[in-house]
Amino acid sequence: MQIPYRKPGKYAQMKADPLLTEEKFLKLKQKLERLKASVPAAAAEVAQTAQQGDFSENAEYQHAKGRLRGINFGILSLEHQLNNAEIIKPQKQTGTVQVGHKVTVEIANKQKTYQILGATETNPRQGVISHNSPLGAALIGRKVGEKVKVKLEKGETEYKIVKILT
Repeated sequence: MQIPYRKPGKYAQMKADPLLTEEKFLKLKQKLERLKASVPAAAAEVAQTAQQGDFSENAEYQHAKGRLRGINFGILSLEHQLNNAEIIKPQKQTGTVQVGHKVTVEIANKQKTYQILGATETNPRQGVISHNSPLGAALIGRKVGEKVKVKLEKGETEYKIVKILT
């Protein structure tokens, strides 16, 4: 079964980022197993509520059916994501910034450290940015000491690469 097609729009044509860490891959696999384990109970609930009469006025049936559809969609989405996943392998070299590295940058005499991962795992508050983000894309392939200019909504900001860690 395929993931449903969406009408063309702003986000419809965006493909999911396949880059995942081993840890995130395992978490998604566990989530998939939990969803698959919940299918029999949800299907039984649909069957039980279907026996209560008219489908058009049976709110419990509609709710149970919607829940089962949500579980099935979640299973399809996770299977698709896991089948297309590319595991980020730890990089030994720290000559240039690569996906998976932690990078310390200096901005306005303050230092911040970011880890560059796939879009699925981003959390800017914890210092995890996507390789597709403006800063992440600008840092990829750069060396220690280089300055990178990044265009943001507020204007252009300059970052200096201080340190690259694995």
